[in-house]
Amino acid sequence: MQISGNLLNLFDRTIRFSQLTIEQGRIHQIDELGPERPGEPYVLPGFVDAHVHIESSLLTPAQFARLAVEHGTVATVSDPHEIGNVLGVDGVEYMITDGKRTPFKFCFGAPSCVPATTFETAGATIGVRDIRRLLGLKEIGYLAEMMNFPGVLNQDPEVMAKIMLANAFNKPIDGHAPGLRGNDAQRYIDAGMSTDHECFTYDEGLDKAQRGMNILIREGSAAKNFEALIPLLAEFPEKIMFCSDDKHPDSLIEGHINLLVKRALAKGHDIFNVLRAACMNPVLHYRLPVGLLREGDPADFILVQDLNEFTILKTVINGAVVAENGISSLPDLRSEHVNQFNCLPKKPSDFDVLADSTTSGQLQVIEALDGQLITNKLLLPPMTRENRIVADVTRDILKITVVNRYQDAAPALAFIKNFGLQKGAIASSVGHDSHNIVAVGCDDESLCRAVNLVVEARGGLSAVAGPDHHLLLPLPIAGLMTDADGYTVARQYTAIDRFVKEQLGSTLTSPFMTLSFMALLVIPSLKLSDKGLFDGQTFQFTSLLAP
Repeated sequence: MQISGNLLNLFDRTIRFSQLTIEQGRIHQIDELGPERPGEPYVLPGFVDAHVHIESSLLTPAQFARLAVEHGTVATVSDPHEIGNVLGVDGVEYMITDGKRTPFKFCFGAPSCVPATTFETAGATIGVRDIRRLLGLKEIGYLAEMMNFPGVLNQDPEVMAKIMLANAFNKPIDGHAPGLRGNDAQRYIDAGMSTDHECFTYDEGLDKAQRGMNILIREGSAAKNFEALIPLLAEFPEKIMFCSDDKHPDSLIEGHINLLVKRALAKGHDIFNVLRAACMNPVLHYRLPVGLLREGDPADFILVQDLNEFTILKTVINGAVVAENGISSLPDLRSEHVNQFNCLPKKPSDFDVLADSTTSGQLQVIEALDGQLITNKLLLPPMTRENRIVADVTRDILKITVVNRYQDAAPALAFIKNFGLQKGAIASSVGHDSHNIVAVGCDDESLCRAVNLVVEARGGLSAVAGPDHHLLLPLPIAGLMTDADGYTVARQYTAIDRFVKEQLGSTLTSPFMTLSFMALLVIPSLKLSDKGLFDGQTFQFTSLLAP
């Protein structure tokens, strides 16, 4: 097989019209035929998502790959801690096995923080022995995000044991330290953390990059940090990578890392710096088995029409065309359904928040922020009715609940602002990181109905507009994913997302993605676990009413 085009060499930063000879899935020979020829296609390395949770696409690895290759993505650095929290090591191995069914190059990590904290109920624990077992697998390329940065700074024995194992296996360690700066950031880096995808301001990214950390510029369905961080690319081209972290199927249909490439180029960034972030830096840092257009490399590359529009003509992995002119050639595969879902349906009275004669203080209200994983803490007067604290739709103060999916227990309850619902409720079994059911609603009947739809399906996304008006997207695999055709799932997700915005009134860009992070205790400031309201600043439970 031979391919001709304007080849971008990221190592010597040149563009030369060349011919590639491919044999047995590798680049056997590159013949330079002359200078760049305008009008001819351009050949460049395939894109790599440097940090993503495949589960957040709601798709199995095989289905995720079908959609991603259309946009020129050939590999991902994938942290399977979502399914790890539900099914433990078995869940990680499920992802590896499913990913092997496609030529797409998945590099999975060993989840370092399962459960994410001791302040929530998860379905499994991944301990030091499990980490040793996982790091010994050739498919596991790194120790996944060390979210327990307080444990690193305080040298928690179990945390340090996991870090020592990664060092012993000579595998990189991903960081996760939102807002960490200065000397504490330096101590975190010195302990071995090599990346951070949680920077949400330029100053934070600059501080960490100056200290030697690789900064991943994240643009997902919920967290969008591209605009704040992209100036770092010109200053630290060797330390920047692009990632999505969490990307819902409707977003994946529209584009992937290719969209960040186009945006960076539109801002005037040097094309070789941009492609270094999108293609080369992840491959070198994680030592991925992904080709970079050198003789002897695996034949992984893309053809684009030009370097302005970046229309993907072909995506090639191991010498085989896996997508052409926006159409994937990867097969539509079914997968085994594995799960853990043990809670019983609820009744509306389970969601009562009782008031008493002493209830005169301020409510501690979670403020959701569009496009961010962090939240604010608000102190607002409660609305009471018949000795109960209730949602106040006129002030956009709604009730939020987290329901334990692993055992039958009373729901945890709090209040939240900025979802904008005018009626009804939404619920999801995608609730980072333990993946209990998380729901937001305007009234207890709707809240209960939304939760029960998810319980009855043993996982999914639900939206309720009334007793007989609802939508459900089932997620039968760990309550996180479906093996249904990815294009169909994207349409279903688009429909339920539109329903929540148009029928229920949500003002959020991605209401289900934002909902999924409202139980993520390791991201400040105020969150809700199945055990109660949690202050991410003090890292302890707090009361519903301000103390």
